[in-house]
Amino acid sequence: MEQNRRNFLKASSLIAGGAMLNPLSGYGFNSSVDETIKVALIGCGGRGRGAAAQALSTSQNVQIVAMADAFKDNLDEAYKILTTKKYKDAAGAIVDIKTKIDVPDDRKFVGFDAFKKAIALKDVDVVILATPPGFRPWHFEEAVKNDKHIFMEKPVATDAPGIRKVLEIAEEAKKKKLNVVVGLQRHYQANYREAIKRIHDGALGDIVGGQVYWVGSSPWMKERQPNQTEMEYQMRNWYYFNWLCGDHISEQHVHNIDVANWVKKGYPVTIQGSGGRQVRTGKAYGEIFDHHTLDLVYADGTVISSQCRQFEGTWNRVDEAFVGTKGRIDSFDGKKTILKDYKGGVLYQHDDKGDKNPYQVEHDELFAAIAKGEYKFADAENGAKSTMTSIMGRMATYSGKMIKWDEALNSDINLFPDKLAWDASPKILPGPDGLYPVAVPGKTQVI
Repeated sequence: MEQNRRNFLKASSLIAGGAMLNPLSGYGFNSSVDETIKVALIGCGGRGRGAAAQALSTSQNVQIVAMADAFKDNLDEAYKILTTKKYKDAAGAIVDIKTKIDVPDDRKFVGFDAFKKAIALKDVDVVILATPPGFRPWHFEEAVKNDKHIFMEKPVATDAPGIRKVLEIAEEAKKKKLNVVVGLQRHYQANYREAIKRIHDGALGDIVGGQVYWVGSSPWMKERQPNQTEMEYQMRNWYYFNWLCGDHISEQHVHNIDVANWVKKGYPVTIQGSGGRQVRTGKAYGEIFDHHTLDLVYADGTVISSQCRQFEGTWNRVDEAFVGTKGRIDSFDGKKTILKDYKGGVLYQHDDKGDKNPYQVEHDELFAAIAKGEYKFADAENGAKSTMTSIMGRMATYSGKMIKWDEALNSDINLFPDKLAWDASPKILPGPDGLYPVAVPGKTQVI
């Protein structure tokens, strides 16, 4: 039975795009409760735990068999949380946790090289990549090299060299027919799918403008602890360092920028904008800005305005709006997802009753495809190019310059440390006052 399962997954990586293996053949998946899709979780923070729980909540026979994280306490906490949840089978019955999570101590890996050990396990079929995004290109490369199907969180890199690596590996994944889903979950959200399909079918005419927003409050922050090395501190407080996070324009606003690209069916040719640190200026906030405002200019001359900021006590919006030659959409927020013409007529209104959580849908669809032997998902290229759009935006606000797509993509500025070790130094270090150097528009070089 185990050999059949392994043969299936080997065969599924070789079948033609979109083809499906006969479930009654010797390679059929889930013909028995013993034929389980086995998963390695790489990155055991909050998003990793969430993705793992969603994988385990699909209707497929899914089991976590390995876990990896740079920090043992992260891994231990994730294991505790995941093993205290209740999971159901396809019929809705509560199942024995051992059928869902089987991670003995010898399959719990800790350290910078932990991902390699977990991914290399021969009985792992799928990897979940949920570390801070600066590591994503190397983890993605390792997963494809080892012929694994992949769910990876966004953004998929933090600099142009990382993006180029992801684009290169994405082509390898396609050749191997490995399913790759990227956690830009709006692509798996019913109101976005339905509305954007109609936009692409011409309901609003040509899209000539729009706005995309992620404006809200500050997320978590970790204070420096006694005896931490600089590497450990930055890893713990990863959201505030570009080599790990890419700035919040990439870590969060990439979702909204990706929607603009999706609606326009392309990527900006130039970006210009401004940003800075207005309210979040202390030592604990590393080097990132607290606000960015951009003009995304597409090949046909369309300008989409983009805002992201993290200020307490201010007007908040996480949403998108677009204007066409025949009509407009003012929001993608549930029942407010309405396409309308300029006479007030409703062209389409989404009914969100019964809509599933898109975070769950992306796993439902990925694991269903794997179970059926389908090659269906190749999200990595778009994930990389939308991430590159957000990096381009950061380049524009940090430099104060107009940034062109080709120049940005070909940048050789590499943010990643030359060496990964707890006693090694990241490339950005605090000054004598404890403050980190921050980009200065007009002076900072980004390409």
